[in-house]
Amino acid sequence: MEVPNNKTAIDSNRKAWNDSARHHQDSPDWQALLSEVGQVDFSCLDETLSGLLEVDGKDVIQLGCNNGRESLSLFALGARSVVGVDQSAAFLEQARQLNKRSPHNAEFIETDIHHLPASLQNRFDVALITIGVLNWMPDIGEFFRHVASTLKPGGKLVIYETHPFLEMVDPDAEDPYRLASSYFRAEPFVQEEPIVYVGKVEQQSAKSYWFVHTLGAIFSGAIAAGLNIAHFKEYAHSNREEVYDRYLNREAQMPMCFTLIATKT
Repeated sequence: MEVPNNKTAIDSNRKAWNDSARHHQDSPDWQALLSEVGQVDFSCLDETLSGLLEVDGKDVIQLGCNNGRESLSLFALGARSVVGVDQSAAFLEQARQLNKRSPHNAEFIETDIHHLPASLQNRFDVALITIGVLNWMPDIGEFFRHVASTLKPGGKLVIYETHPFLEMVDPDAEDPYRLASSYFRAEPFVQEEPIVYVGKVEQQSAKSYWFVHTLGAIFSGAIAAGLNIAHFKEYAHSNREEVYDRYLNREAQMPMCFTLIATKT
């Protein structure tokens, strides 16, 4: 398989996400979200992340904020200010619609992580990354360097992500319990249909590239970026699409997601 260069992959992923935005907005979940976000205490964050985040009175940036629902949820935990960053203009348009419905006011900025504006440098107490961000990044070390640049000295990066072990299985395979891919896979997974969380949309779309990063690569990338790892925990529950729930409550249970906190020196 021909592996794209980093710029090609990033540009194609941006197009793929812009292509997919309308499919997300067509779902009943979107209509419910438009209503729910108007509540002062609105939050779509689960107990794991809510219990871990310490953002009361803090300035927070979410990198890879998608439609902004998680960014707006941070106000329920006491965040003083929130900035959401994403490279998809189409999803940020949805974020701004939600922002208008919210009693709070986040700022949403269109840029990819590799070209952050100077106004975001050394500014935040907390940087948040949630499910489905790390694997869109072709170079995890470079990604963490840009993330670290947004934090004040002593600021914290909080990650709540899918465990890389899940990249080894295919829940749609004939035998979903058979290992389908190497943990050390070097080439990205490539998809040519729209990116949706439930089922598939049989339409042509820009190619999307999903990169596999081992825990070792994630730890090493964070450390090399000047981030001191203060917390790491693996969980048996899933924070991914419902199709992965088939791997829950197994006698031989694999880790399905993780949390990581690292502090900028």
